[in-house]
Amino acid sequence: MKEGIHPSDYRYVVFKDMSNEHTFRTRSCVAAKETIKWEDGEEYPLIKLEISNTSHPFYTGKMKLVDTAGRVDKFRNRYKTHRASAVRPEEEEENTEG
Repeated sequence: MKEGIHPSDYRYVVFKDMSNEHTFRTRSCVAAKETIKWEDGEEYPLIKLEISNTSHPFYTGKMKLVDTAGRVDKFRNRYKTHRASAVRPEEEEENTEG
């Protein structure tokens, strides 16, 4: 492996699946803003997840409705300016007339 390309600040972090309250602790170098008290009495950084292996339909075998409307809106807002510049003025006139 190449030297110096991997992070060296790994520490224990607690991940929490917000859809079913499942938590697990593992080593990670991800930045966290919140902390949580773990089963051993120690306080660890907390990362909140929308979905994990305990709630994902592939692993559970159950279909579950996942709210994707917010994600679609975020995507559209993020690329709104790019989309507007990609539409030619004559195309825009055709779309508004019809």
